[in-house]
Order: sequence, then structure tokens, then C-alpha cells
Amino acid sequence: MTAQFTSTTLDNGLTIIAEIDPTAHSAAAGFFVKTGARDEPSELMGVSHFLEHMMFKGTDDLSPDDINNGFDALGARHNAYTSNEITCFYAQTIHEKFDEALALLARMMRPALRQDDFDTEKGVILEEIAMYQDNPFWVLYEEAVDRCFRPHALAHRVLGTTDTITAMTSGGMRGYFHDRYSADNTTLALAGRVDFDRAVEHAHSLCGSWSRTGAVRTPGEPAWNTERFTMRKEGVTRAYMLGLAQGPAASDDRRYAAAILTQVLGMPDNSRLHWALIEPGLADETLAQYEPLDGTGEYFVYASCDPERADKVWSIVDREIAGLAESLTEDDLVRLRAKVATGLTLSAERPGDRMQRLGRRWSLLGEYRTLEQELARIEAVTLADLRETLEAFPITPRTVGTLLPE
Repeated sequence: MTAQFTSTTLDNGLTIIAEIDPTAHSAAAGFFVKTGARDEPSELMGVSHFLEHMMFKGTDDLSPDDINNGFDALGARHNAYTSNEITCFYAQTIHEKFDEALALLARMMRPALRQDDFDTEKGVILEEIAMYQDNPFWVLYEEAVDRCFRPHALAHRVLGTTDTITAMTSGGMRGYFHDRYSADNTTLALAGRVDFDRAVEHAHSLCGSWSRTGAVRTPGEPAWNTERFTMRKEGVTRAYMLGLAQGPAASDDRRYAAAILTQVLGMPDNSRLHWALIEPGLADETLAQYEPLDGTGEYFVYASCDPERADKVWSIVDREIAGLAESLTEDDLVRLRAKVATGLTLSAERPGDRMQRLGRRWSLLGEYRTLEQELARIEAVTLADLRETLEAFPITPRTVGTLLPE
């Protein structure tokens, strides 16, 4: 699947990148701001996600209805999300409407941040935090991340806490927005049927006045603390167990092997943990995943079951992790390489997915790889690579938490 990559940087530092496909029927745009929970001062924990909400509250000359109705009138699919590492605002539409969608997206990137909107949305965020506190997995995961990474800012919770959101001021938010949502800390990623020169000219007229602040991410790897802890919570009826371990960073090519390893260990429906726990009826959920991060990476392993079986279930998790390297076969590798390659190829057929892959990679690594290069790298992973990655980054969790009924 051939796509032409091109890029440029405006005078103010805004980077514009694109994968152009003249045969596509749609086009997608996304502003990727290299800021997230890990970039927040502890007292402003949750401000990136709060700002994500505030972007849809209007600008000095656009009301919230103008923004929402404007995207609807274009038939655009639009949304936003916040992670520990980036905040993204995106839209996808038929190519004939792309210029208008890009203009509306760029305009909403400079919100009014009105006090009344701030006060109203603060209540919405607090309700969202309360909602997640009713999710046992989320309660356990956030606690495990906090204990594993502190005092590093990767311990920060994307939503923040009730205390940090309650104490947050609109002035603190404006200061953070000015520092982090600068032109030189933002990438505009485009994909699909796009006239790049025209899009750059359009972006310059829309974003050329954005300031440059020299925003940078504080380097440093988290401590990866070793701890076992138990929580109890009213209303919980199952046992939930979760472990975190260090994996390869996003810039480490061993991330391909790490992704395959966690699929072999804990992929839904057909994995070591599925056959050891789900099929015999010992657990109702189990999962292993790998997430590459800026400067480090994270494995997590999870299971839930009847509280009386908690110790037995986790002992089986430990057993499967310990025996993973020896149990690996060429069949595992062939099957999982094919699965990962199929997923990448299918997503490459959609301009919206292309835009996401393009924007996230550039924001974290400042580099581009074609789909063909990615597929070749996956095909190059060997059994020796898997075992060497396991030796360098064992999945054995350093931080292990259990959530039980009160």
C-alpha cells in the first residue's frame, strides 16, 4: 500500500507531517500535543485531561454549539483523548470537506478558557473520577501505577484526583496551557487524500500566530519500585490481581518482540494464561499487555477470579511467566507475527488510523516509518529475539497489587 510521506515545520515550530494517498476517499487531521499526565506539576495533576474538555467549550468567537454543530454539518468524526504522554484532538471527513474540518479543528485549539466554563466542567471531571472509582480494575491499576513509579511523574493519574481537581484554579490551567500547548510542542498529522501544499498554507494562516515556548519533557526513568500490596473495597465481589514490570522503551526496537511476548502470554482467547486460567474455569478474566513509553516501557499482567482462588490463580500466573521463554515455539512466532501484521495492514487502509500512528510516533520519537518498514521489522523478529528480550526485560512483575472484597 503506497503512501507518500512529507513534512515541514512552520517558523513558529509547528511541525506538519502527512501520509498522502490520492486514492483515498477521506482525509484525517490530528493535533498531537506532547504533553500529558507525566508533564504536569503534582499540584496540577489532571490538568491535561481537564484541558481536553475545555477545548470543546468554545473560543473567543465560537460557542460550544458552533464547534459541535460545525463538525456535524461537515459529517466529520471528531474527538480527543489524553494519556500520560500526549493529548490529541482529531477529525476525519470526506476529502471535499477537509479544509473546513481542519479550520474548525485549528480554531478550537485556542480555547477561551472562560471561568464559568471552568467551574462547570470541574464538576463534570469530579463526576468522571467518581465513576472510575466504581471500576475495580481501574482502582487497582491506578494504585499499582502510583506505587510502582513514584516519585516519577509517570505515577500521575490522567484524570487527576478529587483533591487536585478541586484545588485547581483557572489561572493554573491557563499557565499550563500557555507553556505546553505551544506551536513547537505540537505536531499536526494529516493522512488520506490531502493536498499537502494547500494544507500547509491553510495551517499557516490558522496557526502561524501560535507562540513558541521551548517546552520540553523532563527526562529520567521511574524508579520501578518493588512492592506487594492488598486493597479492600466495599461493593467488590471478586478478587482482582495486577502486576507491573518494566519493558522496552518506545525508542527500543525490542518493543516488537515485547508486543509479541505479551500476546503469547495473555492475548484474549488463545494464550498461555487463557488456557491455564479461563478454560479450566479458575478465572473469569486474564490479560497481558505491553505499552511502549517515552524513555521506558510497561508490561502489565491482570487476572480476576473468586476471592477464594486468588492465591492459586496468581501462582499459575507466576508459573506461566516463569516458563514462557522455554515454552516459546516457532508456531507461536509465526501465528503472532501474522496477527500483528494483519492488524497494522488493516488500520493502514483507514486514513484516521494512519493519522494516529503517524502522529503518535512522530510526537514520541520524531521519526517516520512506512507500513512496509514496520511489517519488515515484525517479520524479522526471531525466537532468539523473544528470549533475549525476556532476559533483558523479564515480565516478572515488580509491583503486584490485589483488590479484595471488604
